[in-house]
Amino acid sequence: MVGLRGRARRIELDDIVRAGRDLGMARLSLNAVAAELGVSATALYRHVDGRWGLERVVGESLLADLELHTDPTHDLERHLLSFGLQIRDHVLAHPGLGTYMQTLFPRGDAGRRLMVRSVDDLLPFGYTPDVAVALASAVAGMSINYAVAEQAQRDRADGLDDQRRDVTDELGADAHLGEAHRDLPALEHTEYMKLILTASIRGLISVAPPGRPLDEVIADLAATGMGV
Repeated sequence: MVGLRGRARRIELDDIVRAGRDLGMARLSLNAVAAELGVSATALYRHVDGRWGLERVVGESLLADLELHTDPTHDLERHLLSFGLQIRDHVLAHPGLGTYMQTLFPRGDAGRRLMVRSVDDLLPFGYTPDVAVALASAVAGMSINYAVAEQAQRDRADGLDDQRRDVTDELGADAHLGEAHRDLPALEHTEYMKLILTASIRGLISVAPPGRPLDEVIADLAATGMGV
């Protein structure tokens, strides 16, 4: 946009981040941010390196808002469950952030700080840093994946209940699945994720207990997979 005196509007990186956050990661694009700021998309290239650079500055800004809270009374299982649920809640609060994290993590300072914090929180339980990284990454990855799937359903909420009823009716009438499906409890997203995440965490802890070297963990898992 050109001002009354013929000079292009000047923007700073903070302006781009603010506009990007207002748009949200799901709607983020160079053209959308440029329109929000009243400048050309070319003007953004003085501050960010294309689409990847734009995603990084906005995504890292949103990640910086995530402050992990730990409860000293939690055992290892509850600690990891709380960690996973906090990741999930933050991703759902910022649509599109989960996809950013799935694509490449960590990309910047905020992501690295989050990883350092998650590792440091596991060290008092007796883990070495390498196993702590693997364990925290596995829990975070599952939490992000579930949150992205839940967000996709939220984005298509219009008509979803009708579709769900149709599917439920079809399963109920199926000769092989009907009886089993009728016995399944109806769970909300949060409760379902807690159950699945808890089961997964118990499995992770069983194969990677505190004190077990990472190479032994990998060898154990690899040996099981060799017969498949």
